[in-house]
Amino acid sequence: MERHEFGAAVRQLRENTAPEAVGLPVGRRRTQGLRREELGDLAGMSADYVRRLEQGRSHPSAGVVNAIARALRTGRADYERLCALAGYAAADGRVPNEVGPGATRLLERFTDTPMFVSDAAMNLVAVNSAFLALGHWDLTGDPWEWNIAWRTFCAPFNDFKQSADDATDHEAILAAQLGSALLRYPADARLAALVDEMRSRSRLFDTLWRAPRPVAAYESSAAFIHPDVGAVTLVGSLLSVPGDDLSALMLTAAPGSADAARLAEIVAVAGEPAVIRVGQPGPG
Repeated sequence: MERHEFGAAVRQLRENTAPEAVGLPVGRRRTQGLRREELGDLAGMSADYVRRLEQGRSHPSAGVVNAIARALRTGRADYERLCALAGYAAADGRVPNEVGPGATRLLERFTDTPMFVSDAAMNLVAVNSAFLALGHWDLTGDPWEWNIAWRTFCAPFNDFKQSADDATDHEAILAAQLGSALLRYPADARLAALVDEMRSRSRLFDTLWRAPRPVAAYESSAAFIHPDVGAVTLVGSLLSVPGDDLSALMLTAAPGSADAARLAEIVAVAGEPAVIRVGQPGPG
Protein backbone atom coordinates (compact mmCIF):
# COMPACT_ATOMS: atom_id res chain seq x y z
CA MET A 1 0.00 0.00 0.00
CA GLU A 2 2.81 2.44 0.90
CA ARG A 3 4.54 1.81 -2.44
CA HIS A 4 1.37 2.65 -4.35
CA GLU A 5 0.74 5.76 -2.23
CA PHE A 6 4.32 6.93 -2.78
CA GLY A 7 4.02 6.35 -6.52
CA ALA A 8 0.72 8.20 -6.69
CA ALA A 9 2.25 11.13 -4.81
CA VAL A 10 5.23 11.28 -7.20
CA ARG A 11 2.96 11.18 -10.24
CA GLN A 12 0.74 13.93 -8.84
CA LEU A 13 3.73 16.16 -8.10
CA ARG A 14 5.24 15.47 -11.55
CA GLU A 15 2.00 16.31 -13.35
CA ASN A 16 1.49 19.46 -11.28
CA THR A 17 5.01 20.81 -11.79
CA ALA A 18 5.29 23.46 -14.50
CA PRO A 19 8.35 22.90 -16.75
CA GLU A 20 9.50 26.50 -16.30
CA ALA A 21 9.47 26.03 -12.52
CA VAL A 22 12.34 23.54 -12.82
CA GLY A 23 14.25 25.32 -15.58
CA LEU A 24 12.82 23.46 -18.60
CA PRO A 25 11.42 25.06 -21.77
CA VAL A 26 7.65 25.08 -22.07
CA GLY A 27 7.17 24.41 -25.79
CA ARG A 28 4.13 22.58 -27.15
CA ARG A 29 3.01 19.79 -24.82
CA ARG A 30 0.32 17.15 -25.01
CA THR A 31 0.57 16.24 -21.34
CA GLN A 32 0.31 18.29 -18.16
CA GLY A 33 3.40 18.99 -16.10
CA LEU A 34 6.65 17.09 -16.64
CA ARG A 35 7.16 13.96 -18.69
CA ARG A 36 8.66 10.92 -16.96
CA GLU A 37 11.77 11.31 -19.10
CA GLU A 38 12.21 14.87 -17.89
CA LEU A 39 11.85 13.93 -14.22
CA GLY A 40 14.29 11.07 -14.76
CA ASP A 41 16.87 13.37 -16.34
CA LEU A 42 16.55 15.92 -13.53
CA ALA A 43 16.75 13.25 -10.80
CA GLY A 44 19.49 11.15 -12.41
CA MET A 45 17.44 8.02 -13.13
CA SER A 46 15.77 6.35 -16.10
CA ALA A 47 12.23 7.07 -17.25
CA ASP A 48 11.49 3.35 -16.84
CA TYR A 49 12.52 3.53 -13.17
CA VAL A 50 10.28 6.56 -12.66
CA ARG A 51 7.44 4.55 -14.23
CA ARG A 52 8.04 1.59 -11.91
CA LEU A 53 8.09 3.93 -8.90
CA GLU A 54 4.81 5.53 -9.92
CA GLN A 55 3.21 2.13 -10.46
CA GLY A 56 4.33 0.92 -7.04
CA ARG A 57 6.59 -1.78 -8.51
CA SER A 58 9.81 -0.54 -6.91
CA HIS A 59 10.66 0.77 -3.45
CA PRO A 60 12.86 3.89 -3.45
CA SER A 61 15.93 4.39 -1.34
CA ALA A 62 16.25 7.51 0.81
CA GLY A 63 18.62 8.91 -1.80
CA VAL A 64 16.05 8.42 -4.54
CA VAL A 65 13.41 10.22 -2.49
CA ASN A 66 15.77 13.15 -1.96
CA ALA A 67 16.69 13.22 -5.65
CA ILE A 68 13.05 13.33 -6.73
CA ALA A 69 12.24 16.06 -4.21
CA ARG A 70 15.21 18.13 -5.42
CA ALA A 71 14.34 17.58 -9.08
CA LEU A 72 10.73 18.73 -8.56
CA ARG A 73 11.84 21.53 -6.22
CA THR A 74 9.18 20.51 -3.75
CA GLY A 75 8.30 22.54 -0.69
CA ARG A 76 9.08 21.21 2.74
CA ALA A 77 5.63 19.74 3.38
CA ASP A 78 5.65 17.72 0.12
CA TYR A 79 9.18 16.54 0.87
CA GLU A 80 8.14 15.39 4.36
CA ARG A 81 5.16 13.57 2.84
CA LEU A 82 7.31 11.73 0.28
CA CYS A 83 9.71 10.68 3.03
CA ALA A 84 6.89 9.43 5.23
CA LEU A 85 5.28 7.43 2.39
CA ALA A 86 8.64 5.86 1.57
CA GLY A 87 9.26 5.01 5.23
CA TYR A 88 12.16 7.39 5.91
CA ALA A 89 12.75 10.29 8.24
CA ALA A 90 13.24 13.68 6.60
CA ALA A 91 16.80 14.96 6.27
CA ASP A 92 16.96 17.24 9.30
CA GLY A 93 13.60 17.13 11.07
CA ARG A 94 13.56 20.83 11.89
CA VAL A 95 10.55 23.09 11.49
CA PRO A 96 10.93 25.00 8.19
CA ASN A 97 10.51 28.77 8.41
CA GLU A 98 11.34 30.04 4.93
CA VAL A 99 8.67 32.31 3.47
CA GLY A 100 8.12 30.93 -0.02
CA PRO A 101 6.54 32.65 -3.01
CA GLY A 102 3.03 31.41 -2.19
CA ALA A 103 3.02 32.95 1.28
CA THR A 104 4.63 36.14 0.00
CA ARG A 105 1.95 36.54 -2.67
CA LEU A 106 -0.78 36.22 -0.05
CA LEU A 107 0.75 38.97 2.08
CA GLU A 108 1.27 41.18 -0.96
CA ARG A 109 -2.21 40.82 -2.44
CA PHE A 110 -4.33 41.45 0.65
CA THR A 111 -2.88 44.84 1.53
CA ASP A 112 -6.04 46.03 3.32
CA THR A 113 -6.32 42.86 5.41
CA PRO A 114 -4.13 42.30 8.47
CA MET A 115 -2.30 39.04 7.87
CA PHE A 116 0.63 37.07 9.20
CA VAL A 117 2.41 33.88 8.20
CA SER A 118 3.54 31.42 10.87
CA ASP A 119 5.54 28.20 10.78
CA ALA A 120 4.37 24.83 12.09
CA ALA A 121 5.59 25.72 15.60
CA MET A 122 3.38 28.86 15.58
CA ASN A 123 6.29 31.29 15.26
CA LEU A 124 5.47 34.38 13.22
CA VAL A 125 7.86 34.57 10.28
CA ALA A 126 6.33 37.36 8.18
CA VAL A 127 3.54 39.93 8.48
CA ASN A 128 2.08 42.67 6.34
CA SER A 129 2.01 46.33 7.29
CA ALA A 130 -1.75 46.17 7.95
CA PHE A 131 -1.14 43.65 10.72
CA LEU A 132 1.55 45.77 12.37
CA ALA A 133 -0.80 48.76 12.16
CA LEU A 134 -3.09 47.10 14.71
CA GLY A 135 -0.37 47.97 17.24
CA HIS A 136 -1.09 45.16 19.69
CA TRP A 137 2.02 42.98 19.28
CA ASP A 138 4.33 44.33 21.97
CA LEU A 139 7.79 42.81 22.40
CA THR A 140 8.65 41.22 25.74
CA GLY A 141 12.30 40.22 25.34
CA ASP A 142 11.39 36.55 25.84
CA PRO A 143 13.05 34.01 23.52
CA TRP A 144 9.62 33.16 22.14
CA GLU A 145 8.16 36.66 21.93
CA TRP A 146 7.09 36.05 18.30
CA ASN A 147 5.41 32.70 19.08
CA ILE A 148 1.61 32.84 19.08
CA ALA A 149 1.12 29.95 21.48
CA TRP A 150 3.68 31.30 23.97
CA ARG A 151 2.10 34.75 23.90
CA THR A 152 -1.37 33.27 24.42
CA PHE A 153 -0.57 30.95 27.31
CA CYS A 154 2.48 32.52 28.98
CA ALA A 155 2.70 36.23 28.03
CA PRO A 156 -0.80 37.45 27.04
CA PHE A 157 -1.26 40.66 25.07
CA ASN A 158 -2.74 43.62 26.91
CA ASP A 159 -4.61 44.90 23.83
CA PHE A 160 -6.15 41.62 22.69
CA LYS A 161 -9.48 40.55 24.21
CA GLN A 162 -11.61 37.47 23.57
CA SER A 163 -14.85 36.08 24.88
CA ALA A 164 -14.64 32.91 26.95
CA ASP A 165 -15.90 30.78 24.04
CA ASP A 166 -13.54 32.32 21.51
CA ALA A 167 -10.61 32.00 23.91
CA THR A 168 -11.43 28.32 24.43
CA ASP A 169 -11.45 27.70 20.66
CA HIS A 170 -8.24 29.69 20.16
CA GLU A 171 -6.40 27.81 22.93
CA ALA A 172 -7.55 24.42 21.60
CA ILE A 173 -6.37 25.33 18.09
CA LEU A 174 -2.92 26.38 19.29
CA ALA A 175 -2.41 23.27 21.42
CA ALA A 176 -3.51 21.06 18.51
CA GLN A 177 -1.14 22.85 16.12
CA LEU A 178 1.84 22.39 18.44
CA GLY A 179 0.98 18.76 19.04
CA SER A 180 0.84 18.09 15.32
CA ALA A 181 4.14 19.95 14.78
CA LEU A 182 5.97 17.91 17.42
CA LEU A 183 4.79 14.68 15.81
CA ARG A 184 6.10 15.85 12.42
CA TYR A 185 9.35 17.34 13.71
CA PRO A 186 10.44 15.23 16.69
CA ALA A 187 14.10 16.17 16.22
CA ASP A 188 13.54 19.93 16.49
CA ALA A 189 15.16 20.78 19.83
CA ARG A 190 13.82 24.34 19.88
CA LEU A 191 10.24 23.14 19.39
CA ALA A 192 10.64 20.51 22.14
CA ALA A 193 12.06 23.16 24.49
CA LEU A 194 9.13 25.47 23.74
CA VAL A 195 6.58 22.77 24.56
CA ASP A 196 8.41 21.79 27.78
CA GLU A 197 8.63 25.40 28.94
CA MET A 198 4.96 26.05 28.16
CA ARG A 199 3.88 22.94 30.04
CA SER A 200 5.88 24.16 33.05
CA ARG A 201 4.65 27.75 32.88
CA SER A 202 0.97 27.25 31.97
CA ARG A 203 -1.34 24.80 33.75
CA LEU A 204 -3.97 25.39 31.07
CA PHE A 205 -1.59 24.47 28.26
CA ASP A 206 -0.39 21.38 30.13
CA THR A 207 -4.02 20.30 30.56
CA LEU A 208 -4.72 20.78 26.85
CA TRP A 209 -1.51 18.97 25.97
CA ARG A 210 -2.46 15.91 28.02
CA ALA A 211 -6.14 15.95 27.02
CA PRO A 212 -6.63 17.89 23.75
CA ARG A 213 -10.01 19.42 23.06
CA PRO A 214 -11.61 18.68 19.69
CA VAL A 215 -11.15 21.47 17.13
CA ALA A 216 -14.15 22.05 14.88
CA ALA A 217 -13.06 25.15 12.93
CA TYR A 218 -9.74 26.93 12.72
CA GLU A 219 -11.03 30.44 13.37
CA SER A 220 -11.99 32.66 16.28
CA SER A 221 -12.75 36.34 16.90
CA ALA A 222 -11.06 38.92 19.10
CA ALA A 223 -11.16 42.61 19.89
CA PHE A 224 -7.94 44.48 19.14
CA ILE A 225 -7.63 47.65 21.22
CA HIS A 226 -6.02 50.27 19.00
CA PRO A 227 -4.55 53.32 20.81
CA ASP A 228 -6.25 55.82 18.47
CA VAL A 229 -9.34 54.08 17.12
CA GLY A 230 -10.38 51.91 20.07
CA ALA A 231 -11.68 48.34 19.94
CA VAL A 232 -11.90 46.61 16.56
CA THR A 233 -13.44 43.14 16.50
CA LEU A 234 -11.92 40.89 13.85
CA VAL A 235 -12.32 37.23 12.91
CA GLY A 236 -9.11 35.27 12.40
CA SER A 237 -9.23 32.53 9.76
CA LEU A 238 -6.29 30.13 9.57
CA LEU A 239 -5.28 28.94 6.10
CA SER A 240 -2.67 26.39 5.07
CA VAL A 241 0.09 27.41 2.65
CA PRO A 242 0.67 24.24 0.58
CA GLY A 243 4.19 22.99 0.08
CA ASP A 244 5.99 25.01 2.77
CA ASP A 245 4.24 23.79 5.96
CA LEU A 246 3.29 27.35 6.81
CA SER A 247 -0.03 28.88 7.82
CA ALA A 248 -1.52 32.27 7.06
CA LEU A 249 -3.98 34.02 9.35
CA MET A 250 -6.34 36.60 7.85
CA LEU A 251 -8.10 39.08 10.15
CA THR A 252 -11.36 40.38 8.71
CA ALA A 253 -14.26 42.51 9.92
CA ALA A 254 -17.92 42.03 9.08
CA PRO A 255 -18.62 43.87 5.78
CA GLY A 256 -20.29 47.25 6.28
CA SER A 257 -19.82 47.15 10.05
CA ALA A 258 -18.38 49.81 12.35
CA ASP A 259 -15.43 47.45 12.85
CA ALA A 260 -14.79 47.43 9.10
CA ALA A 261 -14.76 51.24 9.09
CA ARG A 262 -12.35 51.34 12.04
CA LEU A 263 -10.09 48.79 10.37
CA ALA A 264 -10.03 50.84 7.15
CA GLU A 265 -9.05 53.90 9.19
CA ILE A 266 -6.19 52.01 10.85
CA VAL A 267 -4.88 50.61 7.56
CA ALA A 268 -5.12 53.99 5.83
CA VAL A 269 -2.47 55.49 8.11
CA ALA A 270 -0.20 52.43 8.01
CA GLY A 271 1.88 53.79 5.13
CA GLU A 272 2.88 51.95 1.98
CA PRO A 273 1.89 48.25 1.92
CA ALA A 274 4.85 46.05 2.80
CA VAL A 275 5.80 42.50 3.71
CA ILE A 276 7.97 42.40 6.84
CA ARG A 277 10.03 39.44 7.99
CA VAL A 278 9.89 39.07 11.75
CA GLY A 279 11.86 37.08 14.28
CA GLN A 280 14.42 37.86 16.93
CA PRO A 281 14.75 40.47 18.27
CA GLY A 282 12.04 42.25 16.25
CA PRO A 283 10.79 43.26 12.80
CA GLY A 284 13.41 43.58 10.14
